[in-house]
Amino acid sequence: MGFNSSIQKRASDVLFERRIAAEKRAERIKEEVFQKCPRARELDRQIAGTGVQAARAVLKGGDVTSEMKKLRDTNLRLQEELKHLLADNGYPSDAFEPKYNCALCGDTGYIEDDNRTVVCKCLKQALVQIACDELNRTAPLALSTFDSFRLDYYDNRIDPSLGMSPYQLMDRILKFCRSYAETFTPNAESILMRGATGLGKTHLSLAIANEVIRRGYGVVYVSAPSVVQKLEKQYFSRGESDDSLMDLLTDCDLLIIDDLGTEFRTQFSVSQLYNVFNARMLQHKPVIINTNLDLVEMEKVYSHRFVSRISGSSTKLDFVGKDIRVRKNSL
Repeated sequence: MGFNSSIQKRASDVLFERRIAAEKRAERIKEEVFQKCPRARELDRQIAGTGVQAARAVLKGGDVTSEMKKLRDTNLRLQEELKHLLADNGYPSDAFEPKYNCALCGDTGYIEDDNRTVVCKCLKQALVQIACDELNRTAPLALSTFDSFRLDYYDNRIDPSLGMSPYQLMDRILKFCRSYAETFTPNAESILMRGATGLGKTHLSLAIANEVIRRGYGVVYVSAPSVVQKLEKQYFSRGESDDSLMDLLTDCDLLIIDDLGTEFRTQFSVSQLYNVFNARMLQHKPVIINTNLDLVEMEKVYSHRFVSRISGSSTKLDFVGKDIRVRKNSL
């Protein structure tokens, strides 16, 4: 996954801070134990000393094997005594060991795999999270929540075509979106929100994004015009170019595309959007799309393959009613 140097540095700094914090916590516990039990300090000093003696034995030569066995036995005896001492004072046997956020890499960001040094999943997650935050920096994420979604803007009279009132249908949609956000996993289903302008699609998309971000997942929230513009700028740039945006759109835990169908459409933009959706579907990663277009209009704008890929793997939420923004202004 390609990310610019600024994002890579910020992710490395995050892991560095985690590592230092874990080591400082371990040192504080160690000093706490030493204050309660001076013998523990002496044991810790002697255990460290066996390592120095081992290095000296190797440099000195002679019967290294015999000397190393003695030092190993001494080290094990000292560690066993320290373990019992810690237990007697209410501490776990590994109390002096730092408790890193990532047990795989010790918060270094790298692990050994088949004699190769590779990026640990915790560093990948940090890169995605920081890149998501950067991309979402100008998005109005704080403006819309589930609690601020007003059902009283929707008509409570029964609509024969629906078999219920717009109020009842939107109440169902609100409950579905809230449950979706509260139980979200990176393998959650995708959602296709359809309906005219001003019916709450953007509001509920933002509310889902807020809750999923709060639960610690990497969310990218972009409008279709904005993401198409960014993809074109990156692709056609004559300067330094990478695939970081496409990687992020593909790899984030949840991708939300607002106002699909309002972007300036070209063969390039349609193919790029399809590639993003298709890549996420293949990885069973969710996308939330909201659009003013119905499926027939979407096929005219894009293609049957495009629409089939999106609609065939998504839960469809049809927003109904009159433009609530007009009702808000009239109240």
